[in-house]
Amino acid sequence: MDRLAWVCLGSAIGGGARYLVTLAAANLFGASFPWGTLTVNMVGSFLISFIMHVALETALISPALRLFLTTGIMGGLTTYSTFNYETLGFAAEGDWPRAAANLLATVVACVAAGVLGLASGRALVSGFGG
Repeated sequence: MDRLAWVCLGSAIGGGARYLVTLAAANLFGASFPWGTLTVNMVGSFLISFIMHVALETALISPALRLFLTTGIMGGLTTYSTFNYETLGFAAEGDWPRAAANLLATVVACVAAGVLGLASGRALVSGFGG
């Protein structure tokens, strides 16, 4: 039951962060493109790769903390369903260029962020003699 409580707490933190990032992105860049969703998915892709590598290769992150950070916070922060809804919304409006841009930007940016997160985790681990 402790694990479930940590996941729920992390999800609340991640969901709140997603809401705030989405508001900030809309204020900074406008609402014509889902910049907030793209941002949280990129950040989440980086962080989950980083956290998982460090957690699985060292003792720096305990299994309970890993669950809290990845399933909890990153699970609440990132959102495939919103990305899907926004992309389909562009398509339903006949705005195929924006739908394609959202799809391409999300896939490329999130894969790149994941690779950078993994590389950062490896660099950190090698610094600890791992």
